[in-house]
Amino acid sequence: MSTIVLIHGLWVTPRSWEQWIPHYEAKGHKVIAPAYPGFKAEVEALRADPSPIASLTVPETVAHLEKVITGLPEKPVLIGHSFGGLLTQLLLDRGHGVAGVVIDSAPPQGIRVNPPSQLRSLFPIFNNPAKRHQAAGFTPEQFHYAFTNTLPQDDAQAVYDRYAIAAPGSWVWTYGLIANLTPGKRETWVDFHNPERAPLLFLAGGRDHIMPPAVNKSNFRHYKGPGTITDYHEFPERSHWTCAEPGWEEVADYALDWALRHAPS
Repeated sequence: MSTIVLIHGLWVTPRSWEQWIPHYEAKGHKVIAPAYPGFKAEVEALRADPSPIASLTVPETVAHLEKVITGLPEKPVLIGHSFGGLLTQLLLDRGHGVAGVVIDSAPPQGIRVNPPSQLRSLFPIFNNPAKRHQAAGFTPEQFHYAFTNTLPQDDAQAVYDRYAIAAPGSWVWTYGLIANLTPGKRETWVDFHNPERAPLLFLAGGRDHIMPPAVNKSNFRHYKGPGTITDYHEFPERSHWTCAEPGWEEVADYALDWALRHAPS
């Protein structure tokens, strides 16, 4: 039995892992899906009042996740989706986890690939500087393009209704746009040459609009730590919603099988 920590991304809560948790538990593993600070409320409550998450910062979130992870009886496998993938990279760089898998990951500082579909996906957050200080979200149509573009309209709406919330606009502005335009190390800086980092797998969706394969490939290629293991795998027909769209089991099994195979005994 292994311990698995599932780290959700922006614009959703741990509810996004509701199928993965019993799937892994049925295989005999202990599974934890911690919320970011303020994200523990139900989707419906956060949609009605997103103020508890408007001012959250990345350092606060990393510190919270570190407290969860160090409180476990053993080092876990870390699996993160979207911005949760970036948080997973930060945690691995700090020595946490026996192995990590990042799925459709947001990039750390220094990844300067911005495909057109990514810019279009994030434009609803960038289109007003005031959103840097607010909790900012997507309309159903915008969410469909950014997250669920492989789903029919009705299915995409159902996903939006069950999972979608706003997110701290500062995370997109400060850690997405500004991080690569200002000198010095920022909160999302990762040591790509860290020789002590645990094995890391990048999983990308070939039809992902908001974090396209080009972003994940560039992120993957930056890692050059001597003696470390870093792999990349792409699912050609999958969107950003790959962890819950039909066929998610293939992604879940690939991620865990790789992590368990490469984690130190």
